[in-house]
Amino acid sequence: MTGHQVRSLIVECINRIPSSFRDPSGFLYHKNGVLYRQVQTTYKDSYEHLMNSGLYDALVDADLLIPHKEQRVQYLASSGLYKTIKPEVIPFVSYPYEWCFSQLKDAALTTLRIQTMAMEFGMSLKDANAYNIQFKDGKPVLVDTLSFERYVEGLPWVAYRQFCQHFLAPLALIRYKDVRLSQLPILYIDGIPVDFASRLLPYRTRLVPTLFMHIHLHARSQRHFAGKTCSLPDGKVSLLSFRGLIDSLESAVRKLKWIPEGGSWGDYYSDIHYSAEAFEDKKRVVAEFLGRINAKAVWDLGSNAGLFGRIAGDKGIFTVCLDADHDVVETCYLECKEKGEKNLFPLRIDIINPTPAIGWENQERMSLLERGQGDTVMALALIHHLAISNNIPLSRLADFFVRLCSNLIIEFVPKQDPKVQQLLSGRSDVFQNYSRRAFENEFSRHFKIVSSTCIRDSTRILYLMCRHQDRRK
Repeated sequence: MTGHQVRSLIVECINRIPSSFRDPSGFLYHKNGVLYRQVQTTYKDSYEHLMNSGLYDALVDADLLIPHKEQRVQYLASSGLYKTIKPEVIPFVSYPYEWCFSQLKDAALTTLRIQTMAMEFGMSLKDANAYNIQFKDGKPVLVDTLSFERYVEGLPWVAYRQFCQHFLAPLALIRYKDVRLSQLPILYIDGIPVDFASRLLPYRTRLVPTLFMHIHLHARSQRHFAGKTCSLPDGKVSLLSFRGLIDSLESAVRKLKWIPEGGSWGDYYSDIHYSAEAFEDKKRVVAEFLGRINAKAVWDLGSNAGLFGRIAGDKGIFTVCLDADHDVVETCYLECKEKGEKNLFPLRIDIINPTPAIGWENQERMSLLERGQGDTVMALALIHHLAISNNIPLSRLADFFVRLCSNLIIEFVPKQDPKVQQLLSGRSDVFQNYSRRAFENEFSRHFKIVSSTCIRDSTRILYLMCRHQDRRK
């Protein structure tokens, strides 16, 4: 039986994923909850070279590219179908503006390593989009199988400008200006313009040869060659010069280092307001609650450096640790790397102002709430910050949490706790409704309180809650 006879083309309603609509080579879509990628006929030659040259196998074996399976039954999601593939699914989709400095740096180095390997097999990356990198088992990996094209000697690297905008510019701005500039990609979805980065960076960066070349001189070159496809001057680029460019970019990235200055919660665990006995008891109760509900995936909100998230991770539970503080996310990620932890994924996300949906029609990059749910959410030592520091009523907090999870492990910190007293110092206490009874009443609208435990030698209470089955949203 020929391939054409085996192949069954079924034209049906397909749920296309907006993030891949710009790529003429193919796109992602869901069918019956399964993720597929349609490869267009225009990409046939490049795809066959990727698969037959040995590059695909080399990248997958090195954990640099998400593996996929070619499908015998192919769904025609649009005209121009060449092949349908089923890529391995990443457990949690994240974006560059949610990564800490070292995550972005590792993603940049991974992109350059992939480019170097591709050249050994006669191919090159046609783009260097940071959104094509995701994290699997704690490490960055390329998820866009269609990012490769045949290498043509003499042509410049078409992805050079994109690499500088998506990786080098934000890394340099964090290193030499302010870590909060890591949020700029939310405004510049196609990467930080190098001329803008050049203006923001201090003059001393012009004395750094790699930054002078790839940021400042690059910006000047862009202005001179405005309107051209590539910011590099026209003319033949030898293979040796091409490799030199990649080596220079790698050197530029490796030399950029950022040392946290100590955020507001960077030393939180050394300044806890209960005894060592209470702290150990809290860890015991959290582990017990996780075991009772048989959690499959956890979101640890306000995770700090991930101490409690690691309780879940050590149980083999994939755990996303979310915190607003750049320092603690950096600390958590570096510790994950050092220990080789595969189940813990730290991200810099502020629950007060969670990641919005951005891009074309506000659909290219999903908001935090659009990226599914952890079946279990942990909110430890968090509620009092949300309710008192940020004036969010308990009723709104309960409405928020029911959208996130089926199971909730949450800590209530009463007013008499020293930490709450610290938050109330210097301001009027207008939080008459902040009490244990009010907390239980509001959360009981959406959740069944399965268990509550007072933390030993403390006034704090840990709750295990399960969402009412008839209230999914």
